[in-house]
Amino acid sequence: MDFLHIERIPERSGRHDWTIPPHVHPDHIQILLVDNGGGTLRVEGEDYTVPPGSLVVVPAGLVHEFLFVPRTDGAVINAAVPFIARLTQDVADLAAALTQPAVYALVTPPGAMDHAASLFHGLQEEYVQSVPGRVRAIEGYLHLILITAMRRHRAAQPDMRPLAQDREYVLLCRYRNALEQNFRHEKSMEFYAADLGVTVQRLTQACRARTGRTASELLYERLVVEAKRHLVYMARTVAEVGYELGFEDPAYFSRFFSRRVGMAPGEYRRSRHAEKAQEFTA
Repeated sequence: MDFLHIERIPERSGRHDWTIPPHVHPDHIQILLVDNGGGTLRVEGEDYTVPPGSLVVVPAGLVHEFLFVPRTDGAVINAAVPFIARLTQDVADLAAALTQPAVYALVTPPGAMDHAASLFHGLQEEYVQSVPGRVRAIEGYLHLILITAMRRHRAAQPDMRPLAQDREYVLLCRYRNALEQNFRHEKSMEFYAADLGVTVQRLTQACRARTGRTASELLYERLVVEAKRHLVYMARTVAEVGYELGFEDPAYFSRFFSRRVGMAPGEYRRSRHAEKAQEFTA
């Protein structure tokens, strides 16, 4: 799945002496549920204590590291920014809860930790199966997890310490928001720069600093993600998918997709459908 991955904390951390060194996910948001153990989350130089029985949010684009207590257990969700943006587009509070690093202790009300654990377990069960309705079920479980994070964020807001964010990160977040609103019909970097009140050069500088890619590359990647989703999950022709994403010329859309994916849109659709059929009959 291009848009989401979930695994148990020991699968990765246990192999690295329970320490995940500083790194960044330019295109993914991390959400963790720590069942037992715990440790420290360090984000952009700020330390957050992670107790057992907690929900952890790590926004995309921030340098972070984990220092886990040995034998810590729990689950880690890595969700692509475009996927999260689509799920949260109608509820501003959902998106806001994912823009700031946070650790929420699920102590109250009674049963809060058990409820969160059941959501993560349900998501992981759907993730490893090939059954009808799998994607919709994954979206449903993740939506409920995001709502849990939103409610915790709203309750904790008065006491949360703001992270000292540099200007590149703030501009990148604003650009991603602008992309989600306009990528289907607006491809000009001049449009986005003007909308954000900066020059194209300044916008590209911020994107490179935080993701290693230009503003244009982020736009093209967003278009490819959406094109893949349409091709696999929606019964539309290749030309209709291209038109939906602002490509009036089907041939140009096919060339655009082929250059970035390595195969034509129709070929990509057939290969993914064949993979799904093979998984379902295995």
